[in-house]
Amino acid sequence: MVSKVTEGVKVIVESYYQPDYSNPMSGEYMFAYRVTIENRNAFPVQVLRRHWHIFDSNATHREVEGDGVVGVQPVIKPGGRYQYVSGCNLKTEMGNMHGTYSVLDLDTQRTFEVRIPVFQMTAPFKMN
Repeated sequence: MVSKVTEGVKVIVESYYQPDYSNPMSGEYMFAYRVTIENRNAFPVQVLRRHWHIFDSNATHREVEGDGVVGVQPVIKPGGRYQYVSGCNLKTEMGNMHGTYSVLDLDTQRTFEVRIPVFQMTAPFKMN
């Protein structure tokens, strides 16, 4: 598990290998990750967009951008949190991801970037 705080918004990420959805013989490795976004500010925020950088261990790089997270643009009240689970496929048994969320301060209408920390995705058999 990794975490990072940017402008009062904490992002916590945990990743998990998904053996039932992976096919190592075909170079397909599936990972799930759980993200918790905590609003430590005195104002409500809304997650507007995401921007991911995804790296396989063979140096392949992909970017994914889009509105919200898992189809929603959640509003997080002061002291509140929002949690979701998503997935990522890799062509190698290990890689990593990091990125940013575009977040709106609902009191001032100011948009700011929140950093998503780098997190590893490693198939358990690669750790031995």
